Amino acid sequence: MSIQFWMISNRAVVTKSGKQSLGKEEGTLSFYTKQDDGKSLNDLANWSAVSAERFQKLLIGQADAFPRIPEEQHEDQKHVTIFVHGYNNSWDGAASRYEKLVRDLYAGSQSLGVCILFTWPSDGATSSYYPDRKDARESAEELADVLSRLYDWLLIKQADAHNDVRNACRAKVSVIAHSMGNYVLQYAMRWAWTRANRPLLVSLVNQLIMVAADVDNDLFKDGEQVGDADGEGISNLTYRTTALYSGRDSVLGVSAGLKHFGKRRLGRSGLDRKADLPDNVWDVDCSTLFTAAQDNIHSAYFEEPRTVELMRQILRGLDRGVLVDRGFAPGDRSVPVTTTPTTEH
Repeated sequence: MSIQFWMISNRAVVTKSGKQSLGKEEGTLSFYTKQDDGKSLNDLANWSAVSAERFQKLLIGQADAFPRIPEEQHEDQKHVTIFVHGYNNSWDGAASRYEKLVRDLYAGSQSLGVCILFTWPSDGATSSYYPDRKDARESAEELADVLSRLYDWLLIKQADAHNDVRNACRAKVSVIAHSMGNYVLQYAMRWAWTRANRPLLVSLVNQLIMVAADVDNDLFKDGEQVGDADGEGISNLTYRTTALYSGRDSVLGVSAGLKHFGKRRLGRSGLDRKADLPDNVWDVDCSTLFTAAQDNIHSAYFEEPRTVELMRQILRGLDRGVLVDRGFAPGDRSVPVTTTPTTEH
Protein backbone atom coordinates (compact mmCIF):
# COMPACT_ATOMS: atom_id res chain seq x y z
CA MET A 1 0.00 0.00 0.00
CA SER A 2 1.57 3.31 -1.10
CA ILE A 3 1.80 6.35 1.15
CA GLN A 4 -1.15 8.67 0.59
CA PHE A 5 -0.67 11.27 3.31
CA TRP A 6 2.45 13.28 4.13
CA MET A 7 2.93 15.83 6.89
CA ILE A 8 5.63 18.24 8.06
CA SER A 9 5.00 20.13 11.28
CA ASN A 10 6.68 22.44 13.76
CA ARG A 11 3.85 21.98 16.28
CA ALA A 12 4.71 20.42 19.63
CA VAL A 13 3.29 16.96 20.39
CA VAL A 14 0.72 17.00 23.21
CA THR A 15 -1.13 14.21 25.01
CA LYS A 16 -4.69 14.62 26.24
CA SER A 17 -6.87 11.84 27.64
CA GLY A 18 -4.29 9.34 26.47
CA LYS A 19 -4.45 10.54 22.85
CA GLN A 20 -1.51 12.21 21.12
CA SER A 21 -1.98 15.15 18.81
CA LEU A 22 -0.17 18.25 17.61
CA GLY A 23 -0.83 21.33 19.72
CA LYS A 24 -0.72 25.10 19.37
CA GLU A 25 2.81 25.58 20.74
CA GLU A 26 5.92 25.52 18.59
CA GLY A 27 8.06 22.38 18.67
CA THR A 28 10.83 20.86 16.60
CA LEU A 29 10.37 20.29 12.88
CA SER A 30 8.99 16.77 12.49
CA PHE A 31 8.05 14.52 9.58
CA TYR A 32 5.22 12.00 9.27
CA THR A 33 3.73 9.64 6.69
CA LYS A 34 0.45 7.71 6.62
CA GLN A 35 -1.01 5.08 4.35
CA ASP A 36 -4.60 5.26 3.21
CA ASP A 37 -5.75 2.62 5.68
CA GLY A 38 -9.09 4.14 6.67
CA LYS A 39 -7.81 5.31 10.06
CA SER A 40 -8.37 8.92 11.13
CA LEU A 41 -5.80 11.56 10.28
CA ASN A 42 -6.70 13.38 13.50
CA ASP A 43 -5.03 10.78 15.73
CA LEU A 44 -1.25 11.16 15.69
CA ALA A 45 -0.92 7.49 16.65
CA ASN A 46 -2.12 6.64 13.15
CA TRP A 47 0.84 8.45 11.62
CA SER A 48 4.40 7.12 11.33
CA ALA A 49 7.07 9.57 12.53
CA VAL A 50 10.17 9.41 10.31
CA SER A 51 13.45 11.29 10.08
CA ALA A 52 13.87 14.13 7.59
CA GLU A 53 16.22 11.93 5.58
CA ARG A 54 13.75 9.03 5.51
CA PHE A 55 10.89 11.35 4.56
CA GLN A 56 12.94 12.76 1.69
CA LYS A 57 13.96 9.30 0.49
CA LEU A 58 10.36 8.03 0.52
CA LEU A 59 9.11 11.15 -1.25
CA ILE A 60 11.77 10.95 -3.95
CA GLY A 61 10.97 7.28 -4.43
CA GLN A 62 7.30 8.03 -4.95
CA ALA A 63 8.03 10.92 -7.30
CA ASP A 64 10.48 8.82 -9.32
CA ALA A 65 7.66 6.31 -9.85
CA PHE A 66 5.52 8.92 -11.61
CA PRO A 67 5.14 8.34 -15.36
CA ARG A 68 7.53 10.09 -17.72
CA ILE A 69 5.49 12.68 -19.63
CA PRO A 70 6.48 14.15 -23.03
CA GLU A 71 7.10 17.89 -22.86
CA GLU A 72 4.15 18.69 -25.12
CA GLN A 73 1.87 16.90 -22.63
CA HIS A 74 3.22 18.71 -19.56
CA GLU A 75 -0.29 19.42 -18.25
CA ASP A 76 -0.52 15.72 -17.32
CA GLN A 77 2.71 15.73 -15.32
CA LYS A 78 2.30 14.80 -11.65
CA HIS A 79 2.94 17.17 -8.76
CA VAL A 80 4.58 17.26 -5.38
CA THR A 81 2.40 19.89 -3.71
CA ILE A 82 2.83 21.55 -0.32
CA PHE A 83 -0.37 22.73 1.38
CA VAL A 84 0.05 25.45 4.02
CA HIS A 85 -3.10 26.05 6.09
CA GLY A 86 -4.25 29.39 7.48
CA TYR A 87 -4.76 30.92 10.92
CA ASN A 88 -7.43 29.86 13.38
CA ASN A 89 -6.74 26.23 12.47
CA SER A 90 -6.24 23.62 15.15
CA TRP A 91 -4.28 20.58 14.02
CA ASP A 92 -7.53 18.59 13.82
CA GLY A 93 -9.05 21.22 11.56
CA ALA A 94 -5.96 21.46 9.39
CA ALA A 95 -5.79 17.66 9.03
CA SER A 96 -9.46 17.48 8.02
CA ARG A 97 -9.07 20.20 5.38
CA TYR A 98 -5.92 18.53 4.10
CA GLU A 99 -7.64 15.15 3.83
CA LYS A 100 -10.47 16.63 1.77
CA LEU A 101 -7.96 18.36 -0.51
CA VAL A 102 -6.16 15.05 -1.04
CA ARG A 103 -9.44 13.23 -1.73
CA ASP A 104 -10.49 15.88 -4.24
CA LEU A 105 -7.24 16.42 -6.15
CA TYR A 106 -4.63 13.80 -5.22
CA ALA A 107 -6.51 10.51 -5.23
CA GLY A 108 -7.98 8.17 -7.82
CA SER A 109 -7.40 8.02 -11.55
CA GLN A 110 -7.25 11.81 -11.85
CA SER A 111 -4.72 12.26 -9.03
CA LEU A 112 -2.36 15.20 -9.46
CA GLY A 113 0.35 13.32 -7.55
CA VAL A 114 1.39 13.83 -3.93
CA CYS A 115 0.26 16.49 -1.45
CA ILE A 116 2.15 17.32 1.76
CA LEU A 117 0.57 19.14 4.70
CA PHE A 118 2.78 21.78 6.34
CA THR A 119 1.06 22.52 9.64
CA TRP A 120 2.26 25.33 11.88
CA PRO A 121 1.14 26.27 15.43
CA SER A 122 -1.90 28.39 14.75
CA ASP A 123 -3.69 29.02 18.04
CA GLY A 124 -7.04 27.90 16.66
CA ALA A 125 -9.07 30.81 18.07
CA THR A 126 -10.53 33.84 16.32
CA SER A 127 -9.33 36.07 19.16
CA SER A 128 -5.76 34.91 18.53
CA TYR A 129 -5.15 36.81 15.30
CA TYR A 130 -2.04 38.61 16.54
CA PRO A 131 -0.50 35.54 18.26
CA ASP A 132 -1.13 33.56 15.08
CA ARG A 133 0.59 36.25 13.03
CA LYS A 134 3.62 35.97 15.33
CA ASP A 135 3.55 32.16 15.09
CA ALA A 136 3.33 32.44 11.31
CA ARG A 137 6.41 34.65 11.10
CA GLU A 138 8.38 32.31 13.38
CA SER A 139 7.28 29.23 11.43
CA ALA A 140 8.50 30.65 8.13
CA GLU A 141 12.12 29.68 8.80
CA GLU A 142 11.17 25.99 9.21
CA LEU A 143 9.25 26.12 5.93
CA ALA A 144 12.25 27.84 4.34
CA ASP A 145 14.37 24.83 5.37
CA VAL A 146 11.93 22.53 3.60
CA LEU A 147 11.89 24.70 0.46
CA SER A 148 15.69 24.90 0.43
CA ARG A 149 15.89 21.09 0.51
CA LEU A 150 13.48 20.97 -2.43
CA TYR A 151 15.53 23.53 -4.34
CA ASP A 152 18.71 21.52 -3.83
CA TRP A 153 16.90 18.40 -5.07
CA LEU A 154 15.69 20.23 -8.19
CA LEU A 155 19.22 21.39 -8.96
CA ILE A 156 20.41 17.79 -8.77
CA LYS A 157 17.61 16.63 -11.07
CA GLN A 158 18.43 19.43 -13.50
CA ALA A 159 22.04 18.24 -13.67
CA ASP A 160 20.85 14.63 -14.08
CA ALA A 161 18.59 15.64 -16.95
CA HIS A 162 21.49 17.47 -18.63
CA ASN A 163 23.48 14.22 -18.63
CA ASP A 164 20.55 12.00 -19.61
CA VAL A 165 17.04 13.29 -20.36
CA ARG A 166 15.61 10.02 -19.00
CA ASN A 167 16.73 11.13 -15.54
CA ALA A 168 14.75 14.38 -15.63
CA CYS A 169 12.46 15.18 -12.72
CA ARG A 170 9.06 13.53 -13.17
CA ALA A 171 7.17 15.88 -10.85
CA LYS A 172 6.33 19.55 -10.73
CA VAL A 173 6.64 21.28 -7.37
CA SER A 174 3.58 23.33 -6.47
CA VAL A 175 2.17 25.10 -3.40
CA ILE A 176 -1.35 25.85 -2.19
CA ALA A 177 -1.40 28.35 0.68
CA HIS A 178 -4.54 29.46 2.48
CA SER A 179 -5.21 32.66 4.42
CA MET A 180 -2.32 33.47 6.79
CA GLY A 181 -0.48 30.44 5.43
CA ASN A 182 0.46 32.87 2.66
CA TYR A 183 2.14 35.04 5.30
CA VAL A 184 4.19 32.00 6.36
CA LEU A 185 5.02 31.29 2.72
CA GLN A 186 5.86 34.91 1.93
CA TYR A 187 8.72 34.98 4.44
CA ALA A 188 9.76 31.38 3.82
CA MET A 189 10.20 32.06 0.09
CA ARG A 190 12.05 35.28 0.78
CA TRP A 191 14.47 33.51 3.15
CA ALA A 192 14.93 30.60 0.74
CA TRP A 193 15.64 33.12 -2.04
CA THR A 194 18.20 35.16 -0.12
CA ARG A 195 19.75 32.13 1.60
CA ALA A 196 20.64 30.72 -1.81
CA ASN A 197 22.06 34.10 -2.88
CA ARG A 198 19.10 34.98 -5.09
CA PRO A 199 19.52 32.15 -7.61
CA LEU A 200 18.05 32.28 -11.09
CA LEU A 201 18.98 28.72 -12.00
CA VAL A 202 15.63 26.97 -11.77
CA SER A 203 12.08 27.73 -10.61
CA LEU A 204 11.51 26.19 -7.20
CA VAL A 205 7.70 26.25 -7.52
CA ASN A 206 5.94 25.66 -10.81
CA GLN A 207 2.46 26.76 -9.73
CA LEU A 208 1.57 28.67 -6.55
CA ILE A 209 -2.07 29.20 -5.62
CA MET A 210 -2.62 31.88 -2.98
CA VAL A 211 -6.11 31.16 -1.65
CA ALA A 212 -7.82 34.00 0.28
CA ALA A 213 -4.36 35.35 1.08
CA ASP A 214 -4.10 37.32 4.33
CA VAL A 215 -1.20 39.46 3.07
CA ASP A 216 -0.86 42.99 1.68
CA ASN A 217 -2.23 43.31 -1.83
CA ASP A 218 0.84 45.28 -2.96
CA LEU A 219 3.10 42.33 -2.08
CA PHE A 220 4.55 42.32 -5.60
CA LYS A 221 4.90 46.09 -6.01
CA ASP A 222 8.55 45.93 -7.14
CA GLY A 223 7.53 44.21 -10.35
CA GLU A 224 10.42 42.64 -12.24
CA GLN A 225 13.10 44.40 -10.20
CA VAL A 226 15.42 42.48 -7.87
CA GLY A 227 15.36 44.26 -4.53
CA ASP A 228 14.16 43.67 -0.99
CA ALA A 229 10.39 43.53 -1.40
CA ASP A 230 8.48 40.96 0.65
CA GLY A 231 7.12 39.24 -2.46
CA GLU A 232 10.45 39.01 -4.26
CA GLY A 233 11.14 35.43 -3.19
CA ILE A 234 7.73 34.31 -4.44
CA SER A 235 7.91 36.05 -7.80
CA ASN A 236 11.47 34.96 -8.53
CA LEU A 237 11.27 31.34 -7.36
CA THR A 238 7.83 30.63 -8.85
CA TYR A 239 6.95 30.06 -12.48
CA ARG A 240 3.38 31.33 -12.04
CA THR A 241 1.48 32.72 -9.04
CA THR A 242 -2.32 32.85 -8.98
CA ALA A 243 -4.19 34.72 -6.23
CA LEU A 244 -7.81 33.65 -5.66
CA TYR A 245 -9.84 36.41 -4.00
CA SER A 246 -13.36 37.60 -3.26
CA GLY A 247 -14.78 40.83 -1.92
CA ARG A 248 -17.35 38.66 -0.14
CA ASP A 249 -14.68 37.27 2.23
CA SER A 250 -15.87 38.55 5.61
CA VAL A 251 -13.01 36.88 7.52
CA LEU A 252 -10.46 39.01 5.68
CA GLY A 253 -12.66 42.01 6.41
CA VAL A 254 -12.05 41.27 10.09
CA SER A 255 -8.33 40.85 9.39
CA ALA A 256 -8.16 44.25 7.73
CA GLY A 257 -10.02 45.79 10.67
CA LEU A 258 -7.61 44.25 13.19
CA LYS A 259 -4.60 45.43 11.27
CA HIS A 260 -5.44 49.16 11.22
CA PHE A 261 -2.42 49.85 8.98
CA GLY A 262 -0.84 48.83 5.73
CA LYS A 263 -2.63 47.77 2.58
CA ARG A 264 -5.82 45.92 1.72
CA ARG A 265 -5.87 42.13 1.99
CA LEU A 266 -4.90 40.38 -1.24
CA GLY A 267 -7.54 37.69 -0.70
CA ARG A 268 -10.31 40.27 -0.39
CA SER A 269 -9.35 43.00 -2.88
CA GLY A 270 -7.09 41.31 -5.42
CA LEU A 271 -3.76 42.67 -6.62
CA ASP A 272 -3.02 46.38 -6.32
CA ARG A 273 -3.27 47.52 -9.94
CA LYS A 274 -1.29 50.69 -9.22
CA ALA A 275 1.81 48.55 -8.61
CA ASP A 276 4.22 47.42 -11.31
CA LEU A 277 3.34 43.73 -11.17
CA PRO A 278 5.61 40.89 -12.31
CA ASP A 279 4.41 39.19 -15.48
CA ASN A 280 4.09 35.80 -13.74
CA VAL A 281 1.59 36.99 -11.10
CA TRP A 282 -2.16 37.29 -11.67
CA ASP A 283 -5.44 37.09 -9.75
CA VAL A 284 -8.94 35.66 -10.16
CA ASP A 285 -12.08 37.14 -8.61
CA CYS A 286 -13.92 34.01 -7.47
CA SER A 287 -17.01 35.78 -6.11
CA THR A 288 -19.33 34.50 -8.84
CA LEU A 289 -18.17 30.91 -8.36
CA PHE A 290 -19.89 30.76 -4.95
CA THR A 291 -23.62 30.55 -4.41
CA ALA A 292 -25.45 33.66 -3.26
CA ALA A 293 -26.25 31.89 0.02
CA GLN A 294 -22.62 30.96 0.78
CA ASP A 295 -21.72 32.74 4.01
CA ASN A 296 -18.21 31.41 4.68
CA ILE A 297 -16.32 32.37 1.57
CA HIS A 298 -12.95 32.25 3.34
CA SER A 299 -13.13 28.46 3.69
CA ALA A 300 -15.55 27.73 0.84
CA TYR A 301 -12.74 27.63 -1.74
CA PHE A 302 -12.09 24.07 -0.54
CA GLU A 303 -15.79 23.13 -0.51
CA GLU A 304 -17.18 24.62 -3.71
CA PRO A 305 -16.66 22.18 -6.66
CA ARG A 306 -16.05 25.05 -9.11
CA THR A 307 -13.18 26.55 -7.11
CA VAL A 308 -11.69 23.11 -6.46
CA GLU A 309 -11.79 22.41 -10.20
CA LEU A 310 -10.23 25.83 -10.88
CA MET A 311 -7.35 24.88 -8.57
CA ARG A 312 -6.90 21.62 -10.48
CA GLN A 313 -6.67 23.37 -13.84
CA ILE A 314 -4.32 26.06 -12.51
CA LEU A 315 -2.01 23.39 -11.14
CA ARG A 316 -2.08 21.56 -14.47
CA GLY A 317 -0.64 24.72 -16.00
CA LEU A 318 -3.41 25.82 -18.35
CA ASP A 319 -2.71 29.25 -19.81
CA ARG A 320 -4.48 32.15 -18.07
CA GLY A 321 -6.61 33.07 -21.06
CA VAL A 322 -7.51 29.42 -21.67
CA LEU A 323 -8.73 29.12 -18.07
CA VAL A 324 -11.08 32.02 -18.76
CA ASP A 325 -12.04 30.90 -22.25
CA ARG A 326 -12.96 27.40 -21.07
CA GLY A 327 -15.02 28.72 -18.17
CA PHE A 328 -12.83 27.51 -15.31
CA ALA A 329 -12.08 31.10 -14.27
CA PRO A 330 -14.47 34.06 -14.56
CA GLY A 331 -13.50 36.71 -17.08
CA ASP A 332 -11.46 39.26 -15.15
CA ARG A 333 -9.92 42.69 -15.45
CA SER A 334 -6.44 41.49 -16.44
CA VAL A 335 -6.91 38.47 -18.71
CA PRO A 336 -8.29 38.66 -22.26
CA VAL A 337 -11.31 36.43 -22.89
CA THR A 338 -9.56 34.51 -25.65
CA THR A 339 -5.86 33.94 -26.23
CA THR A 340 -3.76 31.53 -28.20
CA PRO A 341 -2.79 28.69 -25.85
CA THR A 342 0.84 28.79 -24.77
CA THR A 343 2.98 26.25 -22.96
CA GLU A 344 3.42 26.99 -19.26
CA HIS A 345 5.47 24.43 -17.34
